[in-house]
Amino acid sequence: MAVKTHTWVTLWFVLTAPVIFWDVGYCFMRPRSMLGGDLHWIWKPYEIYQNIDFVSVYGIKALEENDGFTNAQSFLNIVETLMNLAYVYLAHVSGWSPAPLIGFAAATMTLSKTVLYWAQEYYCGFCAIGHNNLSDIIIYWIIPNGLWIVVPSLIVMRLGKDLAASLHVAERAATKTASGKQK
Repeated sequence: MAVKTHTWVTLWFVLTAPVIFWDVGYCFMRPRSMLGGDLHWIWKPYEIYQNIDFVSVYGIKALEENDGFTNAQSFLNIVETLMNLAYVYLAHVSGWSPAPLIGFAAATMTLSKTVLYWAQEYYCGFCAIGHNNLSDIIIYWIIPNGLWIVVPSLIVMRLGKDLAASLHVAERAATKTASGKQK
């Protein structure tokens, strides 16, 4: 059976890869990537996030406290992005029928990690972003981070349906083969 692909899923995986690797670079290069660092010019927009999310991932406090979450989530970003790109290659170039399982797993990782990021913020009493006004929280935290919940959720649902359909076809074929052998 040919691999069923979806242009929007492939576009998400391909277009987000450079963004994720840029983010990983910022996190792994701290403090040099941060405001005042010699490499900050590469990550100038992160100056905003240093102030919006100053306690957890992007802020100086997390760096000073040697909080490992930032680089741990960045490492997982690398893994999931390589899986995203593997899906694209395996689905579009190789035509490997299990490719949707790789895409499904990668999108599930992204979704789970982002929900964890939000849950951490909720359970610490909004310790990293609570100092911001509502407008800044919506524009600089909820919308950008929400995108990493909405799109991966849609990918999980789409590829999940495709996987379920493939399993259903395989089950019907196996049943038909088994009943043919009994005659």
